Amino acid sequence: MCLWCLSESTTAFLPFQTTILAVKFNGGVIIGSDSRASMGGSYVSSKTINKLIQVHDRIFCCIAGSLADAQAVTKMAKFQLSFHSIQMESPPLVKAAASVMKELCYSNKEELQAGFITAGWDRKKGPQVYTVSLGGMLLSQPFTIGGSGSTYIYGYVDAKYKPDMSREECLQFATNALALAIGRDNVSGGVVHLVVITEDGVEHVVIPGDKLPKFHDE
Repeated sequence: MCLWCLSESTTAFLPFQTTILAVKFNGGVIIGSDSRASMGGSYVSSKTINKLIQVHDRIFCCIAGSLADAQAVTKMAKFQLSFHSIQMESPPLVKAAASVMKELCYSNKEELQAGFITAGWDRKKGPQVYTVSLGGMLLSQPFTIGGSGSTYIYGYVDAKYKPDMSREECLQFATNALALAIGRDNVSGGVVHLVVITEDGVEHVVIPGDKLPKFHDE
């Protein structure tokens, strides 16, 4: 199915100029991103883009790449998942949502310039994180990072991640990772958006740029 008619924006941001992540903890998952949108690597077009898109009650996607492409994919995914939940008379599984994203990306791989992280919670498997790549590859992971800022924090996340973190430990892990990326990557910045997803519901946390932890002198 062609997605171009669904796009609300004609502004194309260069691929992956952002920092996005998702990580599981004991009882839930945290998905997060910075809020800067840039064009050409030097012009900041917005400081307040929310890159965390809710596609169902307890399922979110992080977006990286062309905003227009990402809007088209997530809009279609939301429609398909809503229809699916009505047919099945139950909320969709996180893997089902990730599979929908995968199929949309694969079917339009020649035109799309966007990648996604899908994360959420369901009653069958609890918290889950999936990477959906540019060409439609689907990979389940305990945590994942993406975007241009991720190149600066692979060492940090590999060293500091541990299974079954508490909610607070995971929040600190995600905040530190995004703060480190923002401090080094000139196309990541603004505020940090974090969404905490558990059986009990969804909590959105916003951390202003001046409240982020500092790891070096500016």
